[in-house]
Amino acid sequence: MTDQTARVEEDGQATRQETPAGPSAQAQTAAPSTALEREHAEMKDRLLRTLAEMENLRKRTEREIADSRLYSVTSFARDLLVVGDNMRRALEAVTPELRSTAESGVKALIDGIELTERELLKALEKNGVRQFIPQGEKFDPNLHQAMFEIPDASVPAGSVVQVVQPGYMIGDRVLRPALVGVSKGGPKAAPSAPSNDNAEAAKKPASKS
Repeated sequence: MTDQTARVEEDGQATRQETPAGPSAQAQTAAPSTALEREHAEMKDRLLRTLAEMENLRKRTEREIADSRLYSVTSFARDLLVVGDNMRRALEAVTPELRSTAESGVKALIDGIELTERELLKALEKNGVRQFIPQGEKFDPNLHQAMFEIPDASVPAGSVVQVVQPGYMIGDRVLRPALVGVSKGGPKAAPSAPSNDNAEAAKKPASKS
């Protein structure tokens, strides 16, 4: 082999070594980068989902704790209602005439029972239990228990005209429904008023065709 031929082969090898990588080499370099980006996006999505689940768990736990504190006294409060009912019956048994003619000791006893009843209601309300007396309201089977019907044409049918026993709520739940007497035979309850838009439309005269 001549010196000239050797130099030509060496120049060719140098040229091949200096030639930049082709498309296939670039694709191989870009592939790992794309895989890393995809893995990064998946990890970010998992992290966001985990954070959202933890936040929902925190809110649900707080709500359950609040409900547990509020409704844990349900049985105890229901037992105390019986005590309040007995106090109310005792007070209702005292007529105005008897109260006015009673001796000072009896009056003090009556005042003490009234004071005890008020303190009992305050204690119940402090623990989330409140009394409601639906006199004159529309009968609601979710809140009231009808004991009898009273013919009364002066009020709409289905109205509460007598409260036999007050009802009680604990939080947003019914602890005990109110025992009521309901009217019958009166006029039907007035329909609900239309919305403002409908009322305004009713006032406008119909357009002529």
